[in-house]
Amino acid sequence: MKKVFTRPEALADLPFHYCPGCTHGIAHRLVAEVIDEMGIYERALGIAPVGCSVFIYNYLDIDMYQAAHGRAPAVGTGIKRVLPDRLVFTYQGDGDAAAIGTGELVHAAARGEKITVIFVNNAVYAMTGGQMAPTTLLGQKTTTTPYGRDKDANGMPVKVCEMLAPLDGSAYLARVSLHNPKHIAQAKKAIRKAFEVQMRGDGFTLVEILGSCPTNWGLPPLEALKWLEENMIPYYPLGEHKTPAEEVQI
Repeated sequence: MKKVFTRPEALADLPFHYCPGCTHGIAHRLVAEVIDEMGIYERALGIAPVGCSVFIYNYLDIDMYQAAHGRAPAVGTGIKRVLPDRLVFTYQGDGDAAAIGTGELVHAAARGEKITVIFVNNAVYAMTGGQMAPTTLLGQKTTTTPYGRDKDANGMPVKVCEMLAPLDGSAYLARVSLHNPKHIAQAKKAIRKAFEVQMRGDGFTLVEILGSCPTNWGLPPLEALKWLEENMIPYYPLGEHKTPAEEVQI
């Protein structure tokens, strides 16, 4: 019998520890599939974050590093400059990349570091107990905004792609979502394109992935995906926010 679907070589044969309905596992698999399909299994290097997905270093069967909270772009910068022929990517959540790590993220993009950031936006601090994140939507209830995020008290949610797009060093910025199969396929295309732009040496690349957190949102998994589609996408529009001049948009 012919196998038509199997585990990517770059994905370890281990069960995920994530909560039911969490989309981190889908994102992990997409990264692994792209690494396999590009034939760069032996040259891929990843940097794990602090947060729910810290254990990505167990799930991806490639060389992985662990960075201090928010410092993954700095670690990735050092690796890529020493080993310029490698694919170097960070995998970070919104608390890790858009709060404590904002400075590292912005300056890596400004310098045009030839790394890729896989940025997972689920609009909440998840591992630490569901607190408000920089990406939490207006009106969204969290453990630190029990009445909903207020513009006057808490400011507006941060749009990372739009924030980085004006920087000359950023080469490819895309926002995708994992709420249905069609968009999962589009997310994989964006990850591959980001990796290809990096390996071509064009500059800094980032793929923002809108994902769900049913546990901290207080929703069943299917309702969480619907909430993502109806609430997150209108504020965080999907698509390519920046591409190299000669590229055709996907």
